[in-house]
Amino acid sequence: MSPHDLPADRRSFLFLQGPPGPLFHRLAAVLRERDVTVHRINICGGDRADWPDKAVDFRQRFTDWPVFVDRFLRQEKITDILLFGDCRPFHVVARRIASMRGIRTHVLEEGYLRPHWMTFELEGVNAHSRLQREKNWFLEQARGLPDDDALPPVTASFRRRARDATRHYTAVHMGALAYPHYRTHRSVLPVVEGLGWIWKYAVGRARERAAERVVADLSRKRFFLLPLQLSGDYQIRSHSPFPTMPAAADYVLESFAAHAPPDAHLLVKTHPLDCSFFNWKGFVRRRARKLGIADRVHYADGGDLEELAAETAGMICVNSTSATLALQVDTPVCVLGEAIYKVPGLVFDGHVDDFWIDPPPPEPGLYEAFRRVLLRECLIRGGLASESAVTTLVASMTEKLLERAPRREGSPANQSSTLAKCAAHEGGLKDAMRSSCA
Repeated sequence: MSPHDLPADRRSFLFLQGPPGPLFHRLAAVLRERDVTVHRINICGGDRADWPDKAVDFRQRFTDWPVFVDRFLRQEKITDILLFGDCRPFHVVARRIASMRGIRTHVLEEGYLRPHWMTFELEGVNAHSRLQREKNWFLEQARGLPDDDALPPVTASFRRRARDATRHYTAVHMGALAYPHYRTHRSVLPVVEGLGWIWKYAVGRARERAAERVVADLSRKRFFLLPLQLSGDYQIRSHSPFPTMPAAADYVLESFAAHAPPDAHLLVKTHPLDCSFFNWKGFVRRRARKLGIADRVHYADGGDLEELAAETAGMICVNSTSATLALQVDTPVCVLGEAIYKVPGLVFDGHVDDFWIDPPPPEPGLYEAFRRVLLRECLIRGGLASESAVTTLVASMTEKLLERAPRREGSPANQSSTLAKCAAHEGGLKDAMRSSCA
């Protein structure tokens, strides 16, 4: 019998790192009420703060992690792993080791469709998702699937996310002696990020007013939209050809300067959660001036992305979920990286140099089919930014985890081979080890 086909009371879950906050701990309590065995490995002080119950602490070097986690899987007869984010170095190793033993991994991530939804897939998300990227497959799978019912909105509060994150990363810092070899996967120190948020809020009203003026000036112009992403996001680091978001923006500006018609404009919009001290406004202005397009390139640190997505002549993005806002209103989209929605016919199937003249919209009905399949296959209701959102998410995850999922195709060896193909995106297991032990 496959471990996937075991009844609930014989399933044994290993929880690794979750999002900052109480989600994983509360989910574990519900699963235990259903007679499911739950184990936890803490990797840092933040994990311990989010998990007040008994757990195993990993305090060794990252190079010891593969043997440690494999031994734990074997000794505790683990059938399922649960984690948040599939590209963190510890998680990359764990899911590959688990795959060799035929143990499945459930990956939670921010939702492909936002707000109100979270992504919850087997084995991987984003570019690692097992969903096909072929339009006929989506159209076939969507036949007979209902549209999502009108559901009440999932409430969200930035204050709640900030509170959970502050508590978690303070505990990471305070627990440095207890976990001496831990190195965070984040590219920016939490204290620097906190200072960035203070500054962002201090100048918030001025930023919004400036953005409103820029958007108003573009109201009668044909403009393209480049929504920026966070350089530290694994969507950039692992699933794109660019080392940083400035490199991606530079690439788009070069293409726009060389190939866009003279009456076209480009709006570069900051990510709403970008609290870095990188001077995007100065960067965009300098590059545009050097390329001779300063009068046609604009920058906004604010504005309603949903409205802009409906008004733009086309959106260019690396792999941001912002693209779904454009696709749902039939706005053409060009994707530079790997993305779940990079389906020919849904997005532009060509090079960005050829996108500026007359970009085609999504094929009729394809986005609706894509959305219905996502809702069935890999999205669950809930969120992280309010008490009601977490409660909804716990219920959604519990239902999904206790479903009798079909047996994965192929032997454990074949599954390992499939995951190994992701090494090019993740920099490989050895690179991950080196970067985390540096």
